[in-house]
Amino acid sequence: MKPEERRRHILATVRSRGMAEVTSVACDLQVSPETVRRDLSALESRGLIRRTYGAAYPLQSAAFETSFADRAGPHAAAKSRIAKAAVRRIESAETIFVDEGHTLEVLAGALPADRPLTVITAAAETATAIVDSPHLTVLLLGGRLKSRTRSTAGSWTCGMLAGFVIDLAFMGTSRISREHGLTTHDPSVADVKAKALEVSRRRVLLGHHSKFGTSTLSRFAEVADFEAIITDTGLPAAEARRYELLGPRVHRV
Repeated sequence: MKPEERRRHILATVRSRGMAEVTSVACDLQVSPETVRRDLSALESRGLIRRTYGAAYPLQSAAFETSFADRAGPHAAAKSRIAKAAVRRIESAETIFVDEGHTLEVLAGALPADRPLTVITAAAETATAIVDSPHLTVLLLGGRLKSRTRSTAGSWTCGMLAGFVIDLAFMGTSRISREHGLTTHDPSVADVKAKALEVSRRRVLLGHHSKFGTSTLSRFAEVADFEAIITDTGLPAAEARRYELLGPRVHRV
């Protein structure tokens, strides 16, 4: 198979599966991992994919946001482990902010059912999923509803957040890097995230390992702003320790 044919095959695999591991692609194509890495480098240089530790992911530009449905499919088991680990950090908190994103909706569904808790969110899907829980008070922030992510953003959303004092914020991010902190594609969403962090006493980040080591348009936080980062074991232990040097504890689950 010629290099361009291989690269078209790899790109199709990445887009259809949501990710592709170097070893798996090498086995499929019966080539060496080094050959696959060279092909991935070529695809990345064209802006078609994003490489991370031993894998590649479809590239999301600053002008593109995945829909809520798109987020739900890949990495379901890892997201479930991350969410369950995050719930254990609620401790004595009485009010929590739950950010937008599929992992955060999984977290909301795992909230304790035997104690009162006030949940503040800009994510309509999350609010709908937990509104019937008898011990949860759900506050859905108003604002411009984004059709792809089913979440609100804008000055109204930030204005409502400004009136709260929140015990604990569970946050998501589009990207995270040690150099540029936490970033997201939409400046209006970044404003909401930044305001939620500002009014929260404690802050915990939830993120799949594929989000690490890269950045996008709008920065809303620094790594040091968080007491803990919860991710999966796809993030190498050595890289987790580098993030811990910036302040938070990194939990790989």
